[in-house]
Amino acid sequence: MKISEILDKNRVTVSFEVFPPKQWDKIESTKETVREMCKSSPSFMSVTYGASGTQAGFTSEIACEIKNSGVTPLSHLTCLTSTRDKIHEVVGDLKENGIENILALRGDIPQGFEFPDKQYFEHAYQLVNEIKELGDFCIGGACYPEIHPESKSRVEDIEYLKQKVDCGVQFLTSQMFFDNDKFLNFYEMCRIKGIDVPIIAGIMPITNAKQIMRSIELSNCSVPKKFYRIMERFGDDAKSMKQAGIIYATEQIIDLMANGVNNIHIYTMNKPDVASAIMSGLSDIIDG
Repeated sequence: MKISEILDKNRVTVSFEVFPPKQWDKIESTKETVREMCKSSPSFMSVTYGASGTQAGFTSEIACEIKNSGVTPLSHLTCLTSTRDKIHEVVGDLKENGIENILALRGDIPQGFEFPDKQYFEHAYQLVNEIKELGDFCIGGACYPEIHPESKSRVEDIEYLKQKVDCGVQFLTSQMFFDNDKFLNFYEMCRIKGIDVPIIAGIMPITNAKQIMRSIELSNCSVPKKFYRIMERFGDDAKSMKQAGIIYATEQIIDLMANGVNNIHIYTMNKPDVASAIMSGLSDIIDG
C-alpha cells in the first residue's frame, strides 16, 4: 500500500523508523527488532539509508522484512553522495521487491565534499524528479520545523520546501522537535504558503540523557526548559530517564493530536520496548 493512501484516510496514524545494521552479520538481529516492532501495529515503518549508500542493500533487506511482517514499508533514499547510476540500481531493487514508498532525501554534506560531475544530485527535488521517471512510487520528503541548518530564513526554507512538493512529494516527515509550539507554527505557515500535503510530526523519545546533544545537533531543534529539568532530575538514573523520556514523548503526541495533528512518526532508535510503551499509552486515543 502507498503511504498517500494510508494518510488519506483522515484518521490518526503512528509510524516507526528503524535503521539497518552497519554490518551484515547483524542483519538477523535487526530483522528480529523489526518483527517485534510490527507487533505494535504501526501504520507504516520507514528504514533509513546508509551514508554514501554503503548500506543500500541492507535498507532494501529490512524494507522487505517490514513488508513480510505485514506492515507497509517506506525506504529512505539519500542522493548527495550516490551517483545517478547507483540511484537507478537502488530504485530498481526496491521496485523489484514491491517497495512502493520512498523518502527522498538529499543527505548531509560531508566535510570537504565537492560534486565531481553531473552523475550526482545537489538537491532533493532533483532526486524526486529522477524517482518519478523510474516507476510509480509514492514519494515523501523531509522538513525542519525549526528551519534547515543551511537556510538563511524561515521564508527561504519554506520556499525550498514548496519546490519539493511542487515536484511531486506527496507527504512530508518532520525532523524531531521537543517544543510543540514550534511545529504547530511551522505547520500553519506551510498551509499559508500553499503546502497542502500531509505533514507528519517526527517525535524522538529521549530515553538516554547522552542522546540529547547529538539529537540537537542533527535536527537543529531547541529544547524547552521543561525537558532540561527532566534531564537534570533523572539523567543519571537510566531507568528513570527512560520512563521520563517515554512519558514526555507520549504527552507530546497527545498534545499534537489535541491540536489536530493526526500523523505521528516515532524515531524509535531500534527500541521495540520504547515503541510499544508509547503505543500502549496511546491505545484508546488512537482507536477513539
